[in-house]
Amino acid sequence: MPPSLASVREPLDPDRLAAAWARTGGPWLTPVVHPALASTNAEALRLARPWAVVVTDHQTGGRGRLSRGWQTPEHTAVTVSLTVPMPDEPLAWGWLPLLVGVAVHDAVAAATGLETTLKWPNDVLVPGEDERKLCGILCEVAPTAPLVVVGIGLNVDQDRAELPVATATSLRLCGVPGTAGAVCREALLAALGDALAEVVSAWSSAGDAGLAVQQRYRSLCATLGRSVRVVLPGAADLVGTAETVDEHGRVVVRGLDGQAHPVAAGDVVHLRHTGSASPADATLT
Repeated sequence: MPPSLASVREPLDPDRLAAAWARTGGPWLTPVVHPALASTNAEALRLARPWAVVVTDHQTGGRGRLSRGWQTPEHTAVTVSLTVPMPDEPLAWGWLPLLVGVAVHDAVAAATGLETTLKWPNDVLVPGEDERKLCGILCEVAPTAPLVVVGIGLNVDQDRAELPVATATSLRLCGVPGTAGAVCREALLAALGDALAEVVSAWSSAGDAGLAVQQRYRSLCATLGRSVRVVLPGAADLVGTAETVDEHGRVVVRGLDGQAHPVAAGDVVHLRHTGSASPADATLT
């Protein structure tokens, strides 16, 4: 890392974060901040305490969807895992990971003013021709308690060379000021606490609030109405148009065969047309 970056990047201040967190409206416990940690999700699963919040300044062995590994340079990202008790009658389980994407969208907007969109199921993207990924989310059910661990990795101060993949971006690269300061990440964490408490409450209620937040997800989801390629585990790719997200949180793709295919798990690639009317002749964005 160039000395100019290392000298200005600040570690999180646990006391200042605790004070900001105390002003949030959620049921969360005070965040536990680790200078370095292999995986915040693994630590939250080990604790298995309701409403716990595990934060690290440097994640060295993080896990993404489909068992992908990733890590973050020191003092450059929001890496946090929060434990959510499993309610007796939640909305369909498949909706929680999607609704976490809504919470991240709201938190980023509240803390920085930056507008984002979602790619099914819950990648947080910055709109534009190349739709770069700003944040990844991984939800896991705890094996020893009725809890869901919500893991969030949000790129804040990385430069292009420090990002894990070429299709990613960071708040710094999006022009958000002050991303090297710890106060920026602390404000984002506090905003995440507020926003996630809201969507978890709606998910747990399984009533009108839950249906409303589902519809809000659909309105933010840039996948809907798009030509897509879905990479399915152990099956041929599905190409077609993403029409909706159903009551179970599955994306419904109208395939080239004219049939509607509900997809519960898979990698979605947004396609763009190159003059042809058929998604079969589309290219990757």
